[in-house]
Amino acid sequence: MPVKGLHTVLVDSFLALKEGQEKQLSVVLEVKNLSKSFIGVQALKDISLTIRAGEIHCLAGENGCGKSTLVKSISGVYTPDLGEIILNGHSYHSLTPVQAMHEGVQVIYQDLSLFSHMSAAENIAIGRLKFENRAFVNWKEIHRIAEEQLRKIGVEMDLTRPVGELSMANRQLTAILRALAQNAKILFMDEPTTALTKKEVERLLHIMEDLKEKGLAIVFISHKLDEIFSVADTITIFRDGEKIGDFESSELNERKLSYYMTGREVEYPRYHRTRKETEEILELRDLGRRGQYENISLKVRPGDIIGLTGLLGAGRTEIAMSLFGLNPVHKGSVYIDKREVRLRSPMEAKRHGIALVPEDRFRQGLFIERKIKENISSAILDRISTRGILNRKEEALTAQTYVDTLKVRTPSIDTVVGTLSGGNQQKVVIAKWTAAKPRVFIMDTPTVGIDIGSKSEIYEQIHSFARDGMAVILISDEIQEILANCNRVLVLAEGKEVAFLEEEDLNREDAAERLSELIGGQGGQKDETGEVVL
Repeated sequence: MPVKGLHTVLVDSFLALKEGQEKQLSVVLEVKNLSKSFIGVQALKDISLTIRAGEIHCLAGENGCGKSTLVKSISGVYTPDLGEIILNGHSYHSLTPVQAMHEGVQVIYQDLSLFSHMSAAENIAIGRLKFENRAFVNWKEIHRIAEEQLRKIGVEMDLTRPVGELSMANRQLTAILRALAQNAKILFMDEPTTALTKKEVERLLHIMEDLKEKGLAIVFISHKLDEIFSVADTITIFRDGEKIGDFESSELNERKLSYYMTGREVEYPRYHRTRKETEEILELRDLGRRGQYENISLKVRPGDIIGLTGLLGAGRTEIAMSLFGLNPVHKGSVYIDKREVRLRSPMEAKRHGIALVPEDRFRQGLFIERKIKENISSAILDRISTRGILNRKEEALTAQTYVDTLKVRTPSIDTVVGTLSGGNQQKVVIAKWTAAKPRVFIMDTPTVGIDIGSKSEIYEQIHSFARDGMAVILISDEIQEILANCNRVLVLAEGKEVAFLEEEDLNREDAAERLSELIGGQGGQKDETGEVVL
C-alpha cells in the first residue's frame, strides 16, 4: 500500500474514532432502573434508556405499554417510584415540570396544548417569556422570537394568524417552534402525524431530520411503522411496562418490530365478500352539500365493506356526518331498502339502522369521564329503560357482553373510559354502537393512533360484522388498511368522485400502487387562504 494511502487510512480511522467518542459523550438523557406503578398496576418495570444529541430515537410499543408513563416521568408530570433520571449530567430521582424545562426537556403531546385564540407568534414566544419571568409584553420581541425560530427550520408561515385558523400541519409546526424557542435539547413528539396528510407527514419528517442534524435529540412516538423506519436511528421497544430491547433501525423490519411489540405474529388478512344478496341496504343518489361534496352516488349491500378514501378535505367525513343526520344535504337522496329517508338528526339515523364511529373519539365518541358500562349503554337507553328508569342489571349485562366481544382490556366495566389506552377507548366506541345493532355501520378512521395489535383485533371485528350481513363504510387514508378490509372503494378528491374500484380491481397485484396514484395525485393541500401547508 502506498505511504500516502496508509496515511489517509490512519487519519480517517482517527477521525471516525474521535467522532464515535464525541457521540458517546453527547448523552442528553440517561434513565436508570426507572419504575412506576398506579394502584397495583405496574406501568414501568426497571427501565433503563440512553438518548444522545443529534439522534432520532423512537419509542415503540402497543397502547398501555409504558411509553407515555416514561415520557411523563422524564418531563416532571409523574413522580417515579424508583430509579434515576440524568439530564445533561444532573441527577434526579424525580423532577418538577419547571426543572425538566430548565434541562431542555420539551414534550409535544397529541393535543398540542396551544392557545387557539392567540396568534402563532404569541404561542411560540409565550413559553420563553414566562420562562424568563417577563413582567410586560413586548410585541416586537414576540415577533422577533417567533421569526428567529422559523428561520431555524427554513419554513414560511403566517405568524399573525390565530392558531385556531391554522391547518393541523401548521399547528404542529407552531408547537415545534414553541419548543425550540424554549431552548429544547430533547424534544418528545407523541403521535405527531395522526391528523396530517401524506405530504404534510413527509414535510414534518424532513423537518425532524433537519433538527437532528442541528444537534437536537428527538424522541419520536408513533404507531405507524413506515414512519418509524423512515426516520429512526434507534428504536426502543416496550411491552407491558418492560423494555424488550434497544435496536438500530437497520436491525429490524416491520415484521420483527411487530413481533417484539406484541409477542405474536400480527397479520392483516384480506376481506372478501361471500354473501349472495344483491339488493342494497343503503343507496345514495347524487348527494351533495354546498362547499363540501357533490354528486355522490353509492350502493351498499349486506356484507359490503366500502372504503371511502382520499386526502384530508376530500369530503369523506362530511358525507359520514350527513348520513348520521349531523350535516344536512342540499341535494340528492338517501334510500334505505329502496325507500327514501330524511336524515335530519342522529336519532333519525339510528332509527333507520345507521351508526357512526366518529373521527374524534375523545370529543364526539365518548363520555370520557364516565364508566365503560355507561358509555356502552348510552346508545341503547331506550331499549334498557322502562318509563324512564334504567335497568341497571341489563346495562351491566349488555356492557359485559360487548366488552368481551370486542376484547376490551379493562379490570371492570366500572372503569372510567378516560383511564383506558387509546385502542381500548376505540373498542368502547365500537361496542357502544354495536350494542345498537346497526344495519349500516360507518367508521371514520377507526384505527388512527392505535397500536398494531389493537388494530388487528378491530379489523377482525369489522370483518365479522360484514360476514354477519352488516354493511360497513370504512373511511381511511391508509392504503394498507383499505386493501385489508374493503371489497369496494370510492376515491374522493375535493368533494368529487375520482374513481370507484370493485373487488377485482383491489385483487390486482398493483392495487396498492394504483390507489396511491389516485389518492396522491390530487395536488398539494391548502389552508383556508389558499396557502399550501406543510
